[in-house]
Amino acid sequence: MRITKAEFARRRKALMDVMEPDSIAIVPSAPERTRSRDTEYPYRQDSDFYYLTGFAEPEAVLALIPGREHGECVIFCRDRDPEREIWDGYRAGPEGACADYGADDAFPVDDIDDILPGLLEGRERVYYAMGKDPAFDRQVMDWVNTIRAKVRSGATPPGEFLDLSHFLHDNRLFKSAAEIRVMKEAGEISARAHVRAMEFCRPGVMEYQLEAEILHEFAMAGARSPAYSSIVGGGKNGCILHYIDNSAPLKAGELVLIDAGCELEYYAADITRTFPVSGTFSEEQRTLYDIVLKAQDAAMETLKPGAHWNEPHEASVRVITEGLLELGLLAGELEALIEEGAYRRFYMHRIGHWLGMDVHDVGDYKVGGAWRVLEPGMVMTVEPGIYVAPDDDTVAKKWRGIGIRIEDDVLITKAGCEVLTAAVPKTVSEIEALMARAAKARGG
Repeated sequence: MRITKAEFARRRKALMDVMEPDSIAIVPSAPERTRSRDTEYPYRQDSDFYYLTGFAEPEAVLALIPGREHGECVIFCRDRDPEREIWDGYRAGPEGACADYGADDAFPVDDIDDILPGLLEGRERVYYAMGKDPAFDRQVMDWVNTIRAKVRSGATPPGEFLDLSHFLHDNRLFKSAAEIRVMKEAGEISARAHVRAMEFCRPGVMEYQLEAEILHEFAMAGARSPAYSSIVGGGKNGCILHYIDNSAPLKAGELVLIDAGCELEYYAADITRTFPVSGTFSEEQRTLYDIVLKAQDAAMETLKPGAHWNEPHEASVRVITEGLLELGLLAGELEALIEEGAYRRFYMHRIGHWLGMDVHDVGDYKVGGAWRVLEPGMVMTVEPGIYVAPDDDTVAKKWRGIGIRIEDDVLITKAGCEVLTAAVPKTVSEIEALMARAAKARGG
């Protein structure tokens, strides 16, 4: 593991440091999900639970209890079961939860109904992400009601519930040095995968074959799953923002848009590149591509401590609106077009999102009603785009069906910013040169 047991302990302490006196935090693991009949989707631990524990098994619950005499970190998990482990794999058990994951105390999860009400009793406040898992919500309330039923015997139930996410997610927004190292590695792996796709691409290849090249590169580098469903959209499919069918053949003369990133040790990368199937941009494709690249460059220039979250988006909107106006795809006065949002016909999403353990990571975008100020340790994506719908008969036919997005992962640093995914070619000349070398190498 690239994140140490000591760092997980520091994360728990940081959360407990902001908790009110006489409180308890409860964090459940992610449930297993049925895929079909008696098979499950590959298990992926809940990000909040993993962030605090590094524990990757299902059927577990974390309780953090500041000031508890017998230890502040309690984990409930599956007991060791040699018979089940033959079928499903090894378990840590309560002993392993303490020895390997730093719990102060651990119990079999089958005993949680008998033990957790006692940990809740006498605590004034419960930190819990209500509404995230309705089934577990009911279980928490059952524990509280167990205590309420004993009030006449002197039991004291919690009197207040506080949203755990509000406190925990602000911690997750700022990445440690170890987290940054993992995210850089995830970015480098994902960059190699995009280069591999460019090298493999040619007319007649299926979208899913490019996806397979990408996933192979991920897995061979130790990132066994993508951070999200990969998008490989050729031609007009590139105009569908969340296209994941990836089932069409790639055609000469068209572009292909690939939005794909790996997950490494629970940390996501997120890269988009758009390039010509045949290796050479047409005049119209190049023209729109250069506008998107110029918009990304303008957005990047704003990224530094003290800038607010919306500044890069505003910069990208101005460049894209100017470009569309110059080409005649928009008509009117620049400032009025920006004010009325006319660009949204062609650029309908925002410039990016926080990135971390979730590809659309946690963290508020506004604080006190104002855009959040960027600070060192934050990681975000920068992904402007232009998409001309294939059936938009208000524009010249030569523009229709062109979808372009360029996306990179960016760390805010003390000096400005650092692009974590810069190893993927991005300019027209770089992309064409790479694809030309690949075609020559395979005799194409």
